Amino acid sequence: MNLTRSLTRSATAGALVAAMLGVAALPAQAAQLVQAQLKNSEGKPVGMAYLQETPHGVLLHVNFNGLPEGSHAFHIHDVGKCEAPSFKSAGGHYAPNGNEHGLLNPKGPHAGDMPNIHILESGNLDIEVMTNVKSMDGLLSGDGTALVVHEGPDDYRTNPAGNAGPRIACGVIEATNTGQSSQ
Repeated sequence: MNLTRSLTRSATAGALVAAMLGVAALPAQAAQLVQAQLKNSEGKPVGMAYLQETPHGVLLHVNFNGLPEGSHAFHIHDVGKCEAPSFKSAGGHYAPNGNEHGLLNPKGPHAGDMPNIHILESGNLDIEVMTNVKSMDGLLSGDGTALVVHEGPDDYRTNPAGNAGPRIACGVIEATNTGQSSQ
């Protein structure tokens, strides 16, 4: 999928989500282009993510391709570094407020905790998720952040990472430019 079409789809979907939430959509020409290309431990691309700040948090749109079929934990990690094959360089989950891990944990969740993804037999999935992250500032400052896919599903309770197993894909979240549209 080419970048323009993907961003248009993301902006359209973002506007739909915004309309459902009763908020005004951000104008596409004013939005900063923030993205992450996810790669597996062999360095092959397996996904492309686009992030957009909204009045209610950061909206994430990801197109996965080539991941193993099944359920996988999907998180934002604390360091913008993806050294294969283990991707441990991405650090722990993004948790600027010090919360514990888990969408079902009464002391959680981390800001980087997100629902599991469920990859089809084809290895493909196109999703949008409203994250627990309030703004792009923390994602892009300091050492940056990364998106990580784990081998298994997150149990949504267990510290520090939901018993999700090894990391199988990683992508550094980075601003690429200001997305000025040409009309």
